[in-house]
Amino acid sequence: MSTLDLARINAELGRNAPALVDWALGLRQPAIVTTNFRPFEAVILHLVTQAKPDVPVVWMDNGYNTEATYRFVDEVTQRLKLNLHVYLPRRSRAHREAVEGATPALDDPRHPAFTEEVKLEPFTRALREMAPKVWFTALRATDTAVRAQMEPVSINPDGLIKVAPLLHWSSKELHDYCQAHDLPNNFDYVDPTKGEDNRECGLHLSH
Repeated sequence: MSTLDLARINAELGRNAPALVDWALGLRQPAIVTTNFRPFEAVILHLVTQAKPDVPVVWMDNGYNTEATYRFVDEVTQRLKLNLHVYLPRRSRAHREAVEGATPALDDPRHPAFTEEVKLEPFTRALREMAPKVWFTALRATDTAVRAQMEPVSINPDGLIKVAPLLHWSSKELHDYCQAHDLPNNFDYVDPTKGEDNRECGLHLSH
Protein backbone atom coordinates (compact mmCIF):
# COMPACT_ATOMS: atom_id res chain seq x y z
CA MET A 1 0.00 0.00 0.00
CA SER A 2 2.98 2.31 0.45
CA THR A 3 3.23 2.52 -3.35
CA LEU A 4 -0.13 4.31 -3.68
CA ASP A 5 0.07 7.56 -5.64
CA LEU A 6 -1.77 9.65 -3.07
CA ALA A 7 -1.32 12.93 -4.96
CA ARG A 8 -2.97 11.50 -8.07
CA ILE A 9 -5.74 9.75 -6.13
CA ASN A 10 -6.60 12.89 -4.17
CA ALA A 11 -6.49 15.07 -7.28
CA GLU A 12 -8.66 12.74 -9.37
CA LEU A 13 -11.08 11.34 -6.78
CA GLY A 14 -10.85 13.60 -3.75
CA ARG A 15 -14.05 15.48 -4.57
CA ASN A 16 -15.99 12.51 -5.93
CA ALA A 17 -17.19 10.67 -2.83
CA PRO A 18 -18.83 7.62 -4.50
CA ALA A 19 -15.82 7.09 -6.75
CA LEU A 20 -13.45 7.41 -3.81
CA VAL A 21 -15.43 4.81 -1.84
CA ASP A 22 -15.38 2.45 -4.83
CA TRP A 23 -11.63 2.96 -5.26
CA ALA A 24 -10.89 2.26 -1.59
CA LEU A 25 -13.05 -0.86 -1.51
CA GLY A 26 -11.46 -1.93 -4.77
CA LEU A 27 -8.16 -2.33 -2.91
CA ARG A 28 -9.70 -5.57 -1.56
CA GLN A 29 -8.37 -4.90 1.91
CA PRO A 30 -10.21 -5.27 5.26
CA ALA A 31 -12.13 -2.03 5.83
CA ILE A 32 -14.12 -0.36 8.61
CA VAL A 33 -16.27 2.73 8.89
CA THR A 34 -16.19 4.69 12.13
CA THR A 35 -19.11 6.80 13.26
CA ASN A 36 -20.16 8.82 16.28
CA PHE A 37 -23.73 9.31 15.02
CA ARG A 38 -23.40 13.08 15.04
CA PRO A 39 -25.30 15.25 12.52
CA PHE A 40 -25.16 13.94 8.93
CA GLU A 41 -23.41 10.68 9.87
CA ALA A 42 -26.04 8.77 7.89
CA VAL A 43 -24.36 10.07 4.73
CA ILE A 44 -21.04 8.24 5.17
CA LEU A 45 -22.86 5.15 6.42
CA HIS A 46 -25.16 5.11 3.39
CA LEU A 47 -22.36 5.82 0.92
CA VAL A 48 -20.17 2.97 2.09
CA THR A 49 -22.85 0.39 2.83
CA GLN A 50 -24.42 0.91 -0.58
CA ALA A 51 -21.12 -0.26 -2.03
CA LYS A 52 -20.38 -2.90 0.63
CA PRO A 53 -23.43 -3.76 2.79
CA ASP A 54 -21.54 -5.88 5.32
CA VAL A 55 -18.69 -3.45 6.02
CA PRO A 56 -18.04 -3.32 9.79
CA VAL A 57 -19.27 -0.08 11.34
CA VAL A 58 -17.36 0.82 14.49
CA TRP A 59 -18.89 3.05 17.15
CA MET A 60 -17.09 4.07 20.33
CA ASP A 61 -20.05 4.60 22.67
CA ASN A 62 -18.58 6.81 25.38
CA GLY A 63 -21.69 6.45 27.56
CA TYR A 64 -22.41 10.18 27.49
CA ASN A 65 -24.60 10.41 24.38
CA THR A 66 -27.99 12.10 24.39
CA GLU A 67 -31.19 10.09 24.36
CA ALA A 68 -31.84 11.34 20.83
CA THR A 69 -28.46 10.02 19.72
CA TYR A 70 -29.16 6.55 21.07
CA ARG A 71 -32.52 6.53 19.29
CA PHE A 72 -30.78 7.71 16.12
CA VAL A 73 -28.28 4.84 16.43
CA ASP A 74 -31.10 2.31 16.49
CA GLU A 75 -32.96 3.95 13.61
CA VAL A 76 -29.98 4.19 11.27
CA THR A 77 -28.77 0.70 12.19
CA GLN A 78 -32.14 -0.78 11.33
CA ARG A 79 -32.71 1.37 8.25
CA LEU A 80 -29.32 0.61 6.68
CA LYS A 81 -28.93 -2.86 8.23
CA LEU A 82 -25.56 -1.84 9.63
CA ASN A 83 -23.00 -4.41 10.68
CA LEU A 84 -22.50 -2.42 13.88
CA HIS A 85 -19.67 -3.13 16.31
CA VAL A 86 -19.95 -1.18 19.57
CA TYR A 87 -16.82 -0.52 21.62
CA LEU A 88 -17.34 0.63 25.19
CA PRO A 89 -14.92 2.03 27.77
CA ARG A 90 -13.67 -0.59 30.21
CA ARG A 91 -15.54 1.22 32.98
CA SER A 92 -19.19 2.24 32.72
CA ARG A 93 -20.15 5.88 33.09
CA ALA A 94 -21.77 5.07 36.45
CA HIS A 95 -18.57 3.43 37.68
CA ARG A 96 -16.35 6.27 36.51
CA GLU A 97 -18.57 8.99 37.99
CA ALA A 98 -18.96 7.16 41.30
CA VAL A 99 -15.19 7.13 41.69
CA GLU A 100 -14.11 10.36 39.99
CA GLY A 101 -17.17 12.57 39.78
CA ALA A 102 -18.68 14.40 36.83
CA THR A 103 -17.04 14.90 33.43
CA PRO A 104 -13.90 17.01 33.86
CA ALA A 105 -13.89 20.40 32.15
CA LEU A 106 -11.52 21.11 29.27
CA ASP A 107 -9.12 22.99 31.56
CA ASP A 108 -9.16 20.21 34.15
CA PRO A 109 -5.86 18.30 34.14
CA ARG A 110 -7.88 15.07 34.29
CA HIS A 111 -9.56 15.72 30.92
CA PRO A 112 -6.88 14.03 28.74
CA ALA A 113 -7.18 10.84 30.83
CA PHE A 114 -10.98 11.02 30.47
CA THR A 115 -10.66 11.28 26.68
CA GLU A 116 -8.21 8.39 26.62
CA GLU A 117 -10.57 6.22 28.66
CA VAL A 118 -13.86 6.84 26.87
CA LYS A 119 -12.72 7.29 23.26
CA LEU A 120 -9.06 6.68 22.40
CA GLU A 121 -8.55 3.36 24.21
CA PRO A 122 -11.76 1.84 22.79
CA PHE A 123 -10.69 2.86 19.27
CA THR A 124 -7.20 1.45 19.73
CA ARG A 125 -8.82 -1.78 20.91
CA ALA A 126 -11.10 -1.81 17.87
CA LEU A 127 -8.12 -1.41 15.54
CA ARG A 128 -6.26 -4.20 17.29
CA GLU A 129 -9.19 -6.62 17.21
CA MET A 130 -10.52 -5.84 13.73
CA ALA A 131 -7.15 -5.20 12.05
CA PRO A 132 -8.44 -3.04 9.18
CA LYS A 133 -6.26 -1.79 6.36
CA VAL A 134 -8.77 0.84 5.19
CA TRP A 135 -10.58 3.27 7.50
CA PHE A 136 -13.55 5.31 6.27
CA THR A 137 -14.25 8.40 8.34
CA ALA A 138 -16.76 11.25 8.01
CA LEU A 139 -14.37 14.01 9.05
CA ARG A 140 -14.79 17.31 7.21
CA ALA A 141 -12.39 20.14 6.47
CA THR A 142 -14.75 22.67 8.07
CA ASP A 143 -14.71 20.86 11.43
CA THR A 144 -11.34 22.05 12.75
CA ALA A 145 -8.15 23.76 11.61
CA VAL A 146 -6.35 20.41 11.77
CA ARG A 147 -8.86 18.75 9.46
CA ALA A 148 -8.71 21.65 7.02
CA GLN A 149 -5.11 20.60 6.31
CA MET A 150 -5.96 16.94 5.64
CA GLU A 151 -6.36 15.16 2.32
CA PRO A 152 -9.25 12.85 1.42
CA VAL A 153 -6.84 9.89 1.34
CA SER A 154 -3.82 9.57 3.59
CA ILE A 155 -1.72 6.79 5.05
CA ASN A 156 -1.11 6.72 8.80
CA PRO A 157 2.33 5.85 10.18
CA ASP A 158 1.04 2.36 10.99
CA GLY A 159 0.07 1.84 7.34
CA LEU A 160 -3.69 2.30 7.84
CA ILE A 161 -5.27 4.00 4.82
CA LYS A 162 -7.58 6.77 6.05
CA VAL A 163 -10.33 7.69 3.58
CA ALA A 164 -12.50 10.78 4.12
CA PRO A 165 -14.93 10.89 1.19
CA LEU A 166 -16.88 13.83 2.66
CA LEU A 167 -13.88 15.99 3.49
CA HIS A 168 -14.84 18.78 1.09
CA TRP A 169 -18.63 18.53 1.41
CA SER A 170 -20.66 21.47 2.71
CA SER A 171 -23.49 21.14 5.20
CA LYS A 172 -25.92 21.89 2.37
CA GLU A 173 -24.54 19.01 0.29
CA LEU A 174 -24.90 16.68 3.26
CA HIS A 175 -28.45 17.90 3.89
CA ASP A 176 -29.37 17.46 0.23
CA TYR A 177 -27.96 13.92 0.24
CA CYS A 178 -30.05 13.03 3.29
CA GLN A 179 -33.12 14.46 1.61
CA ALA A 180 -32.46 12.65 -1.66
CA HIS A 181 -32.04 9.28 0.07
CA ASP A 182 -34.63 9.81 2.81
CA LEU A 183 -32.04 9.44 5.55
CA PRO A 184 -32.68 10.35 9.19
CA ASN A 185 -30.54 12.93 10.96
CA ASN A 186 -29.54 13.82 14.51
CA PHE A 187 -28.77 17.32 15.75
CA ASP A 188 -29.09 16.59 19.48
CA TYR A 189 -25.49 15.44 19.80
CA VAL A 190 -22.82 16.11 22.41
CA ASP A 191 -19.20 14.94 22.55
CA PRO A 192 -17.80 15.39 26.07
CA THR A 193 -14.25 14.71 24.89
CA LYS A 194 -14.30 17.74 22.57
CA GLY A 195 -16.30 20.20 24.63
CA GLU A 196 -16.23 22.74 21.80
CA ASP A 197 -17.29 22.35 18.16
CA ASN A 198 -13.95 23.31 16.64
CA ARG A 199 -11.74 21.40 19.03
CA GLU A 200 -10.05 18.06 18.29
CA CYS A 201 -10.75 15.20 20.68
CA GLY A 202 -7.43 13.57 19.83
CA LEU A 203 -8.64 10.65 17.71
CA HIS A 204 -7.46 12.08 14.40
CA LEU A 205 -4.27 13.38 15.98
CA SER A 206 -3.39 9.92 17.30
CA HIS A 207 -4.50 8.05 14.18
